[in-house]
Amino acid sequence: MASFYQDPEAPSPNNPRRVGIVAFIERDSSLLLERRADFGTWGLPGGALDEDETVGEAVAREVREETGLETLSLELFGVLSDPSRIIAYPDGNVFRLLTLAFVVAVASGDPQISRESLELRFVPFPDISDLEVGPALVPVLDAYLSSRDRPVVA
Repeated sequence: MASFYQDPEAPSPNNPRRVGIVAFIERDSSLLLERRADFGTWGLPGGALDEDETVGEAVAREVREETGLETLSLELFGVLSDPSRIIAYPDGNVFRLLTLAFVVAVASGDPQISRESLELRFVPFPDISDLEVGPALVPVLDAYLSSRDRPVVA
């Protein structure tokens, strides 16, 4: 799997736009990030919105699956639709991304690594720029780190 952002070498999408969600989970001026098993790069808990679930259900499911944490509440951060954000899968499927991003409050406890993650870590905001983040996620993360205004539509 590969992700792209503003990359002229990105493959052309061959499927309808994929709707995904991401969760911004903060604790002590840090953001929960995961080093993804599929890319090896850092990202946010999240994934695709399934056809048979609401957005709220998708956020809770993805947070639970990827971190073991239970969602207490969520607040819309933004809708990010830059058409240059593309994801390509090994089976040949290529999608543009539409991302619904949420600030998520979770129950207390330590996050647990899932089969989708190599590592989970609360990273202090100033240190996030030192990590290798998946290209398609860069503008989403940048929007969050640079703007506390909500909602963001980009």
